[in-house]
Amino acid sequence: MSVQARHVATRLTPVQPLAVVYRMPSGAQSVGWARKELCRHLESWRLGDELARDAELLLSEVVTNAVQAQGSAPAEVGVRFALLAGRLWLEVRDASDGEPVMNEAEEDEECGRGLLLVDALASGWGVVRDSTGKTVWVELTLPDVPEPPRIPSAVRRRP
Repeated sequence: MSVQARHVATRLTPVQPLAVVYRMPSGAQSVGWARKELCRHLESWRLGDELARDAELLLSEVVTNAVQAQGSAPAEVGVRFALLAGRLWLEVRDASDGEPVMNEAEEDEECGRGLLLVDALASGWGVVRDSTGKTVWVELTLPDVPEPPRIPSAVRRRP
């Protein structure tokens, strides 16, 4: 006697990872692209409003610094977003050995206030250097929100 199993189709609900990594060309267009991706992930992680605006601004500043630090050299910028124990962690990696510096910009200067903003808005920030460049990290403390389900991190390349 043969028993035939009945196949039952189930619809899987996609779950967003708690960390994503992107590599993109080191160019001005990457700043906007990184912001867009961050907003998309924050929305899927159900984090929004003030935290999202702050995170978007901080990421813009740090990616802009990375792009400018590498100049015209053909290079990539790496970006990582992660939710870790009640914190949003943003990392930007570049191949430059130049250290980020907080400037005291004059009132009429258009540039030079980025790290002052990072320092004012972030829960913490810093730089990790290695033999091939540096990673600038920025941390924001999350408001009390339900934590999304845990799944492995994903690595993605920008098309």
